[in-house]
Amino acid sequence: MNTVLYYAHDPMCSWCWGFEETKKSLFSSLPKALAVHRLLGGLAADTDQPMPEDMQLHLQKTWQHIEEKIPGVKFNFDFWRLCQPRRSTYPACRAVIAARQQGSEYDEIMTAGIQRAYYQEARNPSDNETLIEIAEEIGLNAAHFRRDLHAAATEQSLAQEIRLSRKLQADSFPGLVLKIDDTSWPIAIDYLDASSMLELIEMLLENSK
Repeated sequence: MNTVLYYAHDPMCSWCWGFEETKKSLFSSLPKALAVHRLLGGLAADTDQPMPEDMQLHLQKTWQHIEEKIPGVKFNFDFWRLCQPRRSTYPACRAVIAARQQGSEYDEIMTAGIQRAYYQEARNPSDNETLIEIAEEIGLNAAHFRRDLHAAATEQSLAQEIRLSRKLQADSFPGLVLKIDDTSWPIAIDYLDASSMLELIEMLLENSK
């Protein structure tokens, strides 16, 4: 039996930031034999255009809603005053792929660095220079990172991960899909408690034996 738990996310997805602590609890409790595969779903394509004001207001309301819904989650709203927002998350996704080239552990480390910069330090991960600064802060080779950030292979990898996310129907983030052989099972996200997700995953695995 071939089993994989796919986690589809975007480093600039505010709900993914809200899910982070519950996700850590879930992943630490999973059966040891279950592989977890992280997928970059690609929330918003490249653009140089400023984010429209109505979208900015919508996202600020989303941040407020997440703070109200999930205890302990806080956003730095100075971002909307200090930065020029763009509806563009593909640069941050490419940054995670570029970071992986220097060690698989940097997938999560770079994601966390982007989230910290965006949600806590009011810095803009839609800007390549911000991403390069984060790479330096987490100990990556900045010259190699800069090269890989713009490499054709990085763009191809992102396109492949987006396609797989769509194929799994994990097209809203965060997304969890358990794949058992040729069958895929969506796992409903619980932002407050890992137990229901864990119980469903364990039940599906047990029923597939």
